[in-house]
Amino acid sequence: MKKINVGMIGYKFMGKAHSHAYRDLPMFFPNTLHPEMKVICGRNLNGVAEAAKQFGWEEYTTDWRSLLQRDDIDLIDINAPSDVHKEIAIAAAQAGKHVFCEKPLALTLKDSREMLQVVNAAGVKHMIGFNYRFAPAVMLAKKLIDEGRLGDIYHFRAFFLQDWLIDPNFPLAWRLQKDIAGSGSHGDLGAHLIDMAHYLIGGIDEVIGMNETFIKERPIPTNMTGLSATGNKNAEKGEVTVDDATLFMARFANGALGTFEATRFASGHRSTNSFEINGSKGSVIFDFERMNELQVYFTDDREDVQGFRRVLATDPAHAFAENWWPPGHTIGYEHTFIHEIVELMESFREDRLPVPNFNDGVKCQEVLEAVEQSIETRQWIKVSDV
Repeated sequence: MKKINVGMIGYKFMGKAHSHAYRDLPMFFPNTLHPEMKVICGRNLNGVAEAAKQFGWEEYTTDWRSLLQRDDIDLIDINAPSDVHKEIAIAAAQAGKHVFCEKPLALTLKDSREMLQVVNAAGVKHMIGFNYRFAPAVMLAKKLIDEGRLGDIYHFRAFFLQDWLIDPNFPLAWRLQKDIAGSGSHGDLGAHLIDMAHYLIGGIDEVIGMNETFIKERPIPTNMTGLSATGNKNAEKGEVTVDDATLFMARFANGALGTFEATRFASGHRSTNSFEINGSKGSVIFDFERMNELQVYFTDDREDVQGFRRVLATDPAHAFAENWWPPGHTIGYEHTFIHEIVELMESFREDRLPVPNFNDGVKCQEVLEAVEQSIETRQWIKVSDV
């Protein structure tokens, strides 16, 4: 069976998640194309060398441009910090390489639109990393909506709550610097909520929002790895240039109303990624901390048994489930990345664009920037106007 040779740029949090997906996919999905873990790239020689050994890559390098010159590399996987997404993705596409890029697609809408234009002109496949779409329980919610079993959709409310920045002495990691990350909780966490809304409900017409940066300065870090950083609380401090929390309301093109909340200052919430959808015939509730479950309610149930029921999305009737364990045996966060890579590999086998792709990344970026404009002007902003 043909294999897809991968060159991956980035080796920390997302690098580990992607590597795990590439490595485990052939064991559980033997009938799709398989990724070949050829080269991993990172800026720190010792760090990337250790990652290559730990994750199972054949080679390592500190020069990402060298990957684009190799005939044995088919796909470039970009999970490095957000400020380098544009340069690498454009160069990769122009070199004829297919591109898988983590979200957000770019720091700005202008840059993301340019990236989309280049990959389309190059005729390469492109995918963006919105892994939460690939939880089987989320895909069940999508199925219920598409089949009309929830009726007309009235409400979408979503929140992504974390608390890892509560300590004011947590160092000034790169995710807190606008020139590298683009934005804070809004672009990091809120982007997932926006994509989920697009996936489940459809396009967003207009938005109004507000945000806050609660801790204005933090100690300069001595080391950063993934979501963690170390430093001395008495060290020199630098300015936090992104939002700590962003909230916004939205009106969907189909008339539904939406509320969105993304924060890193919700004490007790390690990673509460949740949504509720209310329709004329029923409702669903999802919380990624219990990712194998979907709470489902139908209005036409008999009155004496009406109420939310817990559906465990591990039976073979649910997406991807038959490739894993017996019913009732749960899967975890890492499996959403494997499912994501299955979609990517299937797009090669079927010669089509994978979903979600850069088009979805641009749609998400449009909403992100519309919210930012709304916050600046303190008024409703039409997404189509950004």
